[in-house]
Amino acid sequence: MAIMVSRTGILLKEALNYRSMRQDMIASNIANVDTPNYKPRDINFEQALIEKKAMLLKSGNKTLKMAQTDASHLKPEAQTTSFKPTTYFRAGHMARNDGNSVDIDVETTEMSKNSIMFNAVIAAAKKDGKIYMSVIEASRRVR
Repeated sequence: MAIMVSRTGILLKEALNYRSMRQDMIASNIANVDTPNYKPRDINFEQALIEKKAMLLKSGNKTLKMAQTDASHLKPEAQTTSFKPTTYFRAGHMARNDGNSVDIDVETTEMSKNSIMFNAVIAAAKKDGKIYMSVIEASRRVR
């Protein structure tokens, strides 16, 4: 059984899992570039993360809300959005004569964007870990 230090760590882990799944899905699209009648697939990453957050917080609300720490800040209600779940077929690309609609340029662009986001989540996880390390270091010096 793992020790839960923070919900942020769990969400970061899930974000890495979802980014990894998306990378696999994009790689599958690229691998099937010559498969007749193949339609490219994608995953709505944000929805998956919202569902995981709702499960962790045991709330029925499936939107990520902005905190309001001062009355003069923008109202959080104006900043929320709701996503529809899913793995879906990417539309809008013209199919070739064999019915395949994979656009290698779109797929490589999406793969690059996903890699950047994956690295950003890793950086956030490192920073989250450093927060706890600084607390441990500070408590060691207090004695």
